[in-house]
Amino acid sequence: MPHAEVAVLGAGAAGLSLAHRLARSAPGARRISTVLVDAPPGPLRPPSRTWCHWERGPGPYDAALTAEWRRLRVHGPGGGPPVEDDIAPLRYKMLRSDDFEHLVARDLAHCDDVRRLEATVESVVGDADGAEVRARTAEGRPVTVHARWVFDSRPLTRLPAARTTLLQHFHGWFVRTRRPVLDPDAVVLMDFRVPQPPRGLAFGYLLPTGRQEALVEYTEFSDAVLPRAAYERALHGYTRDVLRLGELEVTATETGVIPMTDARFPRRPAPSVFRIGAAGGATRPSTGYTFSAVQRQTRAVADALRDGRRPLPPPAHSARSRAMDAVMLRALASGRVDGAAFFARLFTRVPMERLLRFLDGGTRLHEDLAVGIRTPVLPMLRCAAELPWLARTPHRAPAPRTPTEETA
Repeated sequence: MPHAEVAVLGAGAAGLSLAHRLARSAPGARRISTVLVDAPPGPLRPPSRTWCHWERGPGPYDAALTAEWRRLRVHGPGGGPPVEDDIAPLRYKMLRSDDFEHLVARDLAHCDDVRRLEATVESVVGDADGAEVRARTAEGRPVTVHARWVFDSRPLTRLPAARTTLLQHFHGWFVRTRRPVLDPDAVVLMDFRVPQPPRGLAFGYLLPTGRQEALVEYTEFSDAVLPRAAYERALHGYTRDVLRLGELEVTATETGVIPMTDARFPRRPAPSVFRIGAAGGATRPSTGYTFSAVQRQTRAVADALRDGRRPLPPPAHSARSRAMDAVMLRALASGRVDGAAFFARLFTRVPMERLLRFLDGGTRLHEDLAVGIRTPVLPMLRCAAELPWLARTPHRAPAPRTPTEETA
């Protein structure tokens, strides 16, 4: 029956990041006993995936990066020359979850303050004095963890009620081309030269890791996922007809669904229990990016624990950012703005470095206003005016959408 000051539930990006920060104490810093509870191999363990984020200069996980870039490229829906820019002093970084986990596991193996427990969590009960986590090992043995503080990063079983919820759903291929046709110096962040769905938007995404290797994805922002075959057809068309990569080999695949919602995510379900990561609202509603916000959350939690303060995770995104995202989501979901044209216009009229800082909530009010006036102002104002009157309702995931000529 382990006892610890902290229990971290789930070993995805948020859980591993927090455990790693608690293990890396500076000399003389307060040490914090931690139990990291990870699900056994199976459906409850997070699948392998790729995380991308941007930051200034070196970062704590650079040793695990697959690649990083300074140049980003965006293709508008009408073809023509792309928008391309150097995002210095930022770097766009690609991190695969398996490499991240190996880096963290290596460091945790040399730290006596963090123990790993492989078990499925069955219940978490907390009060003002602490919490009890009941779990079961893969062999069926019950185990209980007592902790002063619990940080739960496990995915929610259902989304909180929201005024607007879209899904960012994607399927990607890791490819190797027969000929050296790729430009390894630039990321294709959004390529709108793909057929667009009736509502929302679709784009291609290309992360070249060499002249012949890349991750290429087809992504949609819409209200329903597609059948697997539709993603495969979209990727065939994108790699063959748009990118013209020629003969290629698919070496691996990845698939994901990220909710884009203006729901309010409770960060404290019990007095000693906190949610972190996507379950704690770390996903940016306008983009689906999560990794950078996870780092801000876990850094703040680790600092609070070492200082002896109540470790309530801070909001992952400012109130102003969340308000702007709610308007954008409503505009996309209502069809009042053309999604592909909306994003292409932003990248055409706003320097990429500033736009990335805006998307990460790192801009000041005057910069936010400068971005806002470069959007379709009247439709956005109409969406902003109606939001206070819209009810928040539970999200019910629709069945996979039947592909039409626009998406096939």
